[in-house]
Parts: sequence; C-alpha cells; structure tokens
Amino acid sequence: MAPDQNHLLELLPAADLERLLGRCESVQLHLGDVLCEAGVPLPFAYFPVDGFISLLTRIEDHPSLEVGMVGREGLFGAALVLGVAVSPLQALVQGAGQAWRLPAAALVRELARSAALRQTLHRYVYVVMAQMASSAACLRFHLIGPRLARWLLMSADRAHASQFQVTHEFLACMLGVRRVGVTVAAGELQRLGLIAYHRGRVTVLDRAGLEQAACPCYARQHLAYQALLA
Repeated sequence: MAPDQNHLLELLPAADLERLLGRCESVQLHLGDVLCEAGVPLPFAYFPVDGFISLLTRIEDHPSLEVGMVGREGLFGAALVLGVAVSPLQALVQGAGQAWRLPAAALVRELARSAALRQTLHRYVYVVMAQMASSAACLRFHLIGPRLARWLLMSADRAHASQFQVTHEFLACMLGVRRVGVTVAAGELQRLGLIAYHRGRVTVLDRAGLEQAACPCYARQHLAYQALLA
C-alpha cells in the first residue's frame, strides 16, 4: 500500500511521514467489523486508504444513528488528538479496504514530536466538529430524499467507486428513519435515473444529477474540508 493514499498523511513532510509510517501497520478493514465501541478506550487510530468507517451514536434502546463517516480524507481516533483516550462513538466498517493502523500511545507520542502532524490533525478535528454540527441540522430540517442523496455521494467518495454495497435496512439505520422511507426515497432516485439498486448494491449512474438532488450539506461539508485541508 502506497504511503500517500490517505490525504492527511499526504500533507506531512517526508521525514514526519516516514517516522509515522514506521510505527503503523497495514491492515484490512472488513465490512461490518466494529473497530471500537463507545465509551471504551481507543487501542488504535486508523488512517483509511480505500476503506471507510461509519461513526455511530446510540441513545437508550433506540437504533444506532450515523453522525459521521471517515475515509481516505480522515482519521478515526480524533479523540486522541484532543488528549482523550476514550471514544464517544462506535466505529463500524462500512466499506472494506485497507488502512494504516497506529497504536494510540504511538499517535500521542508523534503528536508531541511533530508540529506538522499536530497542525494537520487539529485542523481535521475542527472540520469533523463542523461536519457533525451540519449533520445534526440536516437530520432535523432536511427531507429523506436529499439526505439519502447526500449519504450516497459521501459513500461513493470514500469507496472511490460508483458502486458499493448497502442494504435498505442499513440505510434506514444510518439516516435514522423507517425502512419504508428509504425505499420510497431510493425508488425516486432510481426513477430519475440517478442510481440503480439491485440485491444490496447501489450504482451511481448520474453523479451530477445526484449532487443536484442532494441537500446543500454535501457541498458545504466538502468546502469546509477543502478550506482547511486542501
């Protein structure tokens, strides 16, 4: 796996990158794996390369709700950057692929040693905070169809492909809605020729059209990332 396939790592000076990768190991993320539970100490940080991770929260006996997504653009383990060793969220592998895995203690040591790493990850944590705030407002104010289009775009971005695996049950959980709502919204996107859905696999047929159908949160979050981590 090339060392420059995670964008945050690409931003580091060569010497800092070489030292950090010397403490990492290449791992395969498998669909459905739980990397960490909420309230549990973080054993590792992950820099995904071509896999991606859903960040989930749960209140009482309600189903889990997705509040964030981490792919090649980011890091799972942002709490460690803030000096907190416990994850506030469950991390579930949503897209299989490779990642760099770094022991939590090693990340803390590298943060103390590398000013470039600190600056990069501090900026990333800010972007994550902005994205989660946007997602909370999106959940409250936007309709299921535009939210579904946004979620599909985010997944396609992190899968680096126009086709990926997802079920209606999983989508309902991620979006915090009933399955029938997802079925209706996905059916409308198919009717418009924007996506195809068959046996648990979604194919994005019209990327530009799907962006038009998505709520403004998708473009807003993309711009927030570009402004600080381009």
